[in-house]
Amino acid sequence: MPKLLSLTIVSLLFSFCCVANKIVPDDTLLYKQTKQGNLNLYVFYPNGEKTGTDRAVIVFFFGGGWTSGNPSQFYQQCKFYASHGVVAISADYRIKNRNNTTPFECVKDGKSAIRWVRSHSKELGTNPKKIIASGGSAGGHVAACTALIEGYEENGEDLSISSIPNALVLFNPVLDTTQKGYGSNKVKGKETLISPNHHIRANLPPTILFHGTSDHTVPFTNAIFFEKEMQKAGNVCELVPIKDADHGFFNGSYFRPKNGDKNFKLTMKKSYKFLLINLLKQIIIKSPQ
Repeated sequence: MPKLLSLTIVSLLFSFCCVANKIVPDDTLLYKQTKQGNLNLYVFYPNGEKTGTDRAVIVFFFGGGWTSGNPSQFYQQCKFYASHGVVAISADYRIKNRNNTTPFECVKDGKSAIRWVRSHSKELGTNPKKIIASGGSAGGHVAACTALIEGYEENGEDLSISSIPNALVLFNPVLDTTQKGYGSNKVKGKETLISPNHHIRANLPPTILFHGTSDHTVPFTNAIFFEKEMQKAGNVCELVPIKDADHGFFNGSYFRPKNGDKNFKLTMKKSYKFLLINLLKQIIIKSPQ
């Protein structure tokens, strides 16, 4: 076989494999229009079915230090949850590199996303009382802020519809934006305003968080503090330490091929079981695999 033809066939096979392994959302929905651009929700439905009743819904927010990143980071997690009967969404939100915004706009967008999902529960076939906010790193911060931070609601939205989720699933989240944590230089002079560890109180949603004990970006001690103070305030909160793991350990092979899927599978299994006990109960009956 001629060398050129052989190379062409190899190239085509490689391209086919890449396409075959690509994870594609079932739907793309506009949830917010801003001066810096439109923001979408990338939706995965259980069995690809848009219609349903009383389904739980999980909304993921990507990481990237409020500066970079994209929703595809959580497509693999979305696929897992959709396969277990949960409508799964990866949300876009404004970031510095693309939109020249600050962490405060990120928090506003997170709240807008949760409010939009709740107000459109009928169209999504979901239960407005079964909304889970999730995310990693800065996205974990955005998710946490939808539950813990008061204010920072977008002007013009219907504030009679709550932007507070019913549960949280967090992956090495930024929980302290002072010098004891991460990002103080990005919120100078306002270090505690959107710092979850400074706003812990009673009656917060049940929360599970995963954090590597060797995280060199977001201190593991911040997660320990969060769990302790959440429990002290009477909230359900479980910290799952991942021994010797560094930042970003939770990413699966789709977004971080070198990671493999060991920690991805662990976080999915444990988070799903936590939600079954603390939120989903009878709505989801399929056992995690």
